[in-house]
Amino acid sequence: MNAFWHRLKYTVQEDLNSLMDKKKTGNENPIEQLNQYFLDAQQQTAEIGKLLERQGRLKQELEQERQDADLMAMKRRRQLELAEATGEEELISFAKAETEAYEGRVARLSASIQEATNELLSLERKFEEMKHRVKDMRVRQLQLMGKENVTRAQEKMDRFAAPETLFSTLDDLHSYIENLGGSKRSASSASSMEQRLDSLEKSSAKQEEIV
Repeated sequence: MNAFWHRLKYTVQEDLNSLMDKKKTGNENPIEQLNQYFLDAQQQTAEIGKLLERQGRLKQELEQERQDADLMAMKRRRQLELAEATGEEELISFAKAETEAYEGRVARLSASIQEATNELLSLERKFEEMKHRVKDMRVRQLQLMGKENVTRAQEKMDRFAAPETLFSTLDDLHSYIENLGGSKRSASSASSMEQRLDSLEKSSAKQEEIV
């Protein structure tokens, strides 16, 4: 049982250290890298949480085993007293061996439970620290994503404020439209005057024919 506790302890400890000491590598986009790192951290957090829950359940099983062993030790001690009262050596020898076996088991289980309790408390503290780091990572992720959005929006607005088109400003466009409208009105006016002149010319010609 002690060997199991040590293996479980080191497994959890290695996972904690792997997450908390992991370094950034490669030339990936910082935001994408942080997003992937955050997903990995969430996954490892969930896995470690399950290990700690299992360790807690195993500790409860150890406590149940100690309780059972303690009850049997008490029972064998009473039986030893009865055997000693009868003077039967075989019964006395058996009851004594049984009592010593259960008392030894209680002592070993008590030591294992104490060790498991200390280790569980230590891992739980580290796990809480890990969860805080993951939460801080999430906050940092949101901050960087916000800054990235602001930068992208600013770039788009800058391009919109200085478009590479024929008209560099709205004032130029307004002037163009005004001039365009004026040209159309001038052309329209000219056409009207020409029509009137043509009409006047035709009227004059008819009068001369009449005369």
